[in-house]
Amino acid sequence: HVQLVESGGGSVQAGGSLRLSCAASGYIYSSKCMAWFRQGPGKEREGVALLNSDGRLIYITHADSVRGRFTISKDNAKNILYLQMNDLKPEDTAMYYCAARASLGATLTVARYRYWGQGTQVTVS
Repeated sequence: HVQLVESGGGSVQAGGSLRLSCAASGYIYSSKCMAWFRQGPGKEREGVALLNSDGRLIYITHADSVRGRFTISKDNAKNILYLQMNDLKPEDTAMYYCAARASLGATLTVARYRYWGQGTQVTVS
């Protein structure tokens, strides 16, 4: 099993920045693919960015809606996933979730991820 704990959310004005963190613990080999998702009010959960790593970085991708503004990264030594969010917009307001799965891949499909954190709220006004 893998435990995921997010932090770093908060309230910020449009144009501001936040950095989210996701600390992974447990059987970390079940978290080769890690991703950030978000769910806004009245919306379905959507993928934001994913990162594949087997100790070295293999693959990164970002959703079109955040590309150029958000950056996913990972500290493999500490097993912490980050999401640097710049130029935040009101439409970025959502609960942000960290997720993980054992298999490498490029999917941002919610059902493909086995492990989830509790979420951290981001509010942009």
